[in-house]
Amino acid sequence: MRLFLICLAGALGTGTRYAVGGLAARTFPLEFPYGTLAINATGSFLIGVIQQLSISSPVLPETLRAAIVIGFLGGFTTYSAFSHETLELAGRGAWLSAALYVLTTTGLCLALCAVGIALGRSLTGSR
Repeated sequence: MRLFLICLAGALGTGTRYAVGGLAARTFPLEFPYGTLAINATGSFLIGVIQQLSISSPVLPETLRAAIVIGFLGGFTTYSAFSHETLELAGRGAWLSAALYVLTTTGLCLALCAVGIALGRSLTGSR
């Protein structure tokens, strides 16, 4: 049952990633991968919050935590798209955009994960 829930949540995460990516492509210029950046940043924040809540308190049962983190957020976030888009930018000679994308994604995702952990700690009163 646990494996089924993780797989189901993964399918929902993948579908959500597709929808968010499509919305970003229609909203923002295609020269920069804003959708993947937003997806990975949001996913990093949520993973930080959920993992910290799970560590600090029994708020989430283990199966639900695994379904959300491994399944949904694993399907939602996408390092492979980030890698490909970075190489596409570099391949087009947009070296500054490629470097900015790598630095922004890495810095923003780490920062938002830290903010998520801090939020999780404050919600549970833990250190």
